[in-house]
Amino acid sequence: MRMIMWVGGFQQFTARPYEAVDFGREREGVDLSKVELTHHKLTAKDKADLTLGSAAEKLKPMSESGSAEVQDKEKALLSEILARMNDLFIGVTDNDQLSYAMAIKGKLVENETLSQQAGSNQKEQFDNSPLLKAAIMDAVIDALDAHSAMSRQALESPTIQAGLKAALMGPGRLYEALRERAA
Repeated sequence: MRMIMWVGGFQQFTARPYEAVDFGREREGVDLSKVELTHHKLTAKDKADLTLGSAAEKLKPMSESGSAEVQDKEKALLSEILARMNDLFIGVTDNDQLSYAMAIKGKLVENETLSQQAGSNQKEQFDNSPLLKAAIMDAVIDALDAHSAMSRQALESPTIQAGLKAALMGPGRLYEALRERAA
């Protein structure tokens, strides 16, 4: 493709128009830091009612936040853990058993050797690993040490007690859990 360009009164032929003219004022970028959006307009074009499934099917209202299938699977797994833990421990609550199991699991997940073994072996092979039994015992001791140290610190420090209360009342949702249990 050839273009004809007029530059300074002369006709110039070129196959590449971007090389034809050099004004010497090209910039790498434009500074938009002082640009302010003062007006905007939204328009609705092609409005359409969306239906989920058939036209007669209505959406079910949410019963609780996060009420999805993932939560149901997690509840099923926790129930299975509790069923197995109930056979092992006497005189402790379900929540104590779940907390204990999750603390032990957390310690085991931190173990690099176990992580490498799990990545290199099938589940059955990993289950038969001689290191797994020793790692579980180490995790039990580590969890005992960690919980004892944290409990000792909480008993001795009003600052930790206040922080623990704030964590439980805020993201821990203690109030909501107690209200739900009372209902």
